Amino acid sequence: MSSKSDNVSDYASPPCFAHELEYTADGSSVVDAQQKLDVARWRKSQRECLIGYRQALPGDERKLLDGDIIDELERLIEPGPELRVSVYWPYRAEPNLQQLMLDWHAKGARIALPVVVKNSAPMIFREWTPGCAMDRGVLNIPIPAHGEEIIPNTVIAPLVGFDRQCYRLGYGGGFFDRTLASLESPALAIGIGHPGLELDTIYPQVYDIPMDIIITGKGQVLERPGA
Repeated sequence: MSSKSDNVSDYASPPCFAHELEYTADGSSVVDAQQKLDVARWRKSQRECLIGYRQALPGDERKLLDGDIIDELERLIEPGPELRVSVYWPYRAEPNLQQLMLDWHAKGARIALPVVVKNSAPMIFREWTPGCAMDRGVLNIPIPAHGEEIIPNTVIAPLVGFDRQCYRLGYGGGFFDRTLASLESPALAIGIGHPGLELDTIYPQVYDIPMDIIITGKGQVLERPGA
């Protein structure tokens, strides 16, 4: 799998440390504010570069990737009434899984989209059905207007970046990490994206939740170490 880190090194400098944040028993951080700021700045630079890379990909290449990812997901997951899966509405050239949503719904699976209810809080998952009424949510992304709230047993999340430890770099709001950590029953967490979004590391912090699996196209599947 190709590593995007070789391509982004001209745009961003690595942070001054490569270890995880640690906390004392009372919850206070033992890492100083400057180190936190270094990681935040580094991640912001990576996001800008990686999103630009993704959006610059030719449309035909993105469509081929969509098909490859859908093929891998269909090999991995058996749709049916037992499947409660959160997908997402594509944003800024993310892989488009809308055809998969239609196919799995037709096979009896319950499909949901994540909904941000407020900042610094877990998301909810609202059921989506073909032709259902849609509203605009955070970042103007479509969400079901009236769907039932369900708890998924599988969560498919788009990637801005990722590393081989299956840590996901998102948009910076922490919504997927917060939500996965809050689920009463663990869900299978699957990250998807272009193989060119790979980094050597995202410098994971204690609040980052790794994906169980990352899919980046035909035959390219990473599993979380130790899973």
